Amino acid sequence: MYNIAIIGSGPGGYVAAIRAKQLGFNVVVIEKAELGGTCLNWGCIPTKALLKSASVYKYIMNASHYGIEAATPTADFGTIIARSRSVADTMNKGINFLFKKNKIDVVQGVGKLLDNKTIEVTNEDGSKTLIEAEHIILATGARSRDLPNIKRDHKKIIGYREAMTLTKQPKSMLVIGSGAIGMEFAYFYKTIGTDITLVEFMPDILPVEDKELTKLMTRELKKMKMKVMTSSSVTAVDTSGEGCISTIQTPKGIETVESEIVLMAAGVITNIENIGLEDIGVKTERGKIIVDEYYKTSVDGIYAIGDIVPGQALAHVASAEGICCVEKIAGLSPTPVDYANVPGCTYCSPEIASVGLTEEKAIAQGYNLKIGRFPFTASGKATASGNKEGMIKVILNADNDEILGAHFMGENVTEMISEIVVAKKMHVKGYDIMKAIHPHPTMSEAVMEAFEAAYNECIHI
Repeated sequence: MYNIAIIGSGPGGYVAAIRAKQLGFNVVVIEKAELGGTCLNWGCIPTKALLKSASVYKYIMNASHYGIEAATPTADFGTIIARSRSVADTMNKGINFLFKKNKIDVVQGVGKLLDNKTIEVTNEDGSKTLIEAEHIILATGARSRDLPNIKRDHKKIIGYREAMTLTKQPKSMLVIGSGAIGMEFAYFYKTIGTDITLVEFMPDILPVEDKELTKLMTRELKKMKMKVMTSSSVTAVDTSGEGCISTIQTPKGIETVESEIVLMAAGVITNIENIGLEDIGVKTERGKIIVDEYYKTSVDGIYAIGDIVPGQALAHVASAEGICCVEKIAGLSPTPVDYANVPGCTYCSPEIASVGLTEEKAIAQGYNLKIGRFPFTASGKATASGNKEGMIKVILNADNDEILGAHFMGENVTEMISEIVVAKKMHVKGYDIMKAIHPHPTMSEAVMEAFEAAYNECIHI
């Protein structure tokens, strides 16, 4: 019998497995596909490889702005896709190496709970293996969600997996959903020359982000000549012809859009079906497994982490949950995950990164606000680099200088948001960041300048 068995090897499962092994547990991981899960193989990592190719292409296209004369580049779609898959394969090999290094057993197949200590694993050939463990952690993740009236056929109506493995670049694509997944694919394909229509049901793109920044981002997308349709919904897609004809309900009435491909990016659905939850009494609600602050379910000895539990469906959240879960099993006293201090990132260009409350939510919660803004148009480093789009926005509680939220839009801001995450965790006041010397010239000094603006002490605007 194992100490801990984990179903799923994504950012929650594999991190939990390695941490459990470090704590002296005997660990087995059940995985039906590649180690590393969706994020490493089909999500976070390969999409960043695609976006890097788009970034290089964009730089070369604009080389003359920097005094460099270069031949007009050609985006070799097949090579771009191949590089992305190669990056994912490299990271997958890294996870395999870590599992072997830490002597973590792996059983390939689909896991199903028989009771709170037994998992039945159905192997690819249909044979079954029983795994017994004192503690079982569910980390089965999520997948693309279809709309009730629109189903993927994996050829013309596709999900994110197909978007990363198309054999030829489509001339046109309609993207349903403008969350992080939809935005990143829309940006990638538009940058390398695909005509993009982006459709969002909510009034603004990136609905969870601060409205001031989403309006700026909408302007940037329109500058790219991307068609953006908000407060709109795709009601039907006709695939009977060569391409797709989408019927869209807009505030102004019905519109139709023709495209080669329709990409479904309207959220995800959890992988909790057919894993035995109902059979052993694990409680769920609205497609999520109910857990306590240390990820224990309603059944003793069964735990759940990642996309399948309430909270942000993000890779770094799943990893934090996995570590917290196994440390609690080990008898340690881990600090519960602070869901109010989780950074979110969208890797289009300019990037968006945020943490904490938006201005709208802070107002709704009754805070007396102090807000600071610093546009990158006033940044020397941004001007020199030719990336002046975007701004830094910080939101403070005016009564006690507490940092309530921060919202960044600009070049490489996903690498900058951690300053605010750490500051919030350590209960640093906004005034302290303002007085901390930031290096000049950098993009990051805009953070200091935004706090200076909040206190009416900004020198450069």
